[in-house]
Amino acid sequence: MQRLLLLSSVGLCWFVAATAVQAEGLVRSHGRFYYREQTGQVASARIIRRYFVPKVHPAAQVDSRIDPKLRQAASIAQERAHARTKARCWRYVKEALLAAGVVDYYPKTNYAFQAGEELTREHGFTKLPIRDPYAAPIGAVIVYGKGSNGAGHVELRTKNGFVSDYKSKNRCYYPVIAVYAKFS
Repeated sequence: MQRLLLLSSVGLCWFVAATAVQAEGLVRSHGRFYYREQTGQVASARIIRRYFVPKVHPAAQVDSRIDPKLRQAASIAQERAHARTKARCWRYVKEALLAAGVVDYYPKTNYAFQAGEELTREHGFTKLPIRDPYAAPIGAVIVYGKGSNGAGHVELRTKNGFVSDYKSKNRCYYPVIAVYAKFS
């Protein structure tokens, strides 16, 4: 009986509060905050639930020890890249490396996570002691581990971001396997 009395009194209080809000001319909303201006008119403002401070990463540096053809490959890939991924990152990077003359023949591996092994074994690339993709020099090949599709990801570092089959200012969220470059 006490429980029923408690629930009914809470319900009555809620009903009175809701009626008072409607009597004021204010509307209950989840996305906007309503208030009354000094002139008496009702105004509203959007409620911001989360605010993310954008991270600004410095532009990539040119490393004079790295083959200039890698920078050319990055610019070729950037010209050919799309706004959104086509899920063909390793194919686009292979084509850019071949077009720039960094590799002598088209690499044979199918999956992006295998790119580093083939580039070091058959094309003279060196694994750099860098784990942060943002610290990689322009033209470096960044290889990422397996993601949800199991193929991994590979991209080239550009001055203001990364490029493979698409352009991005942000790195891939897959775990980094290694960063590779070819010295001249």
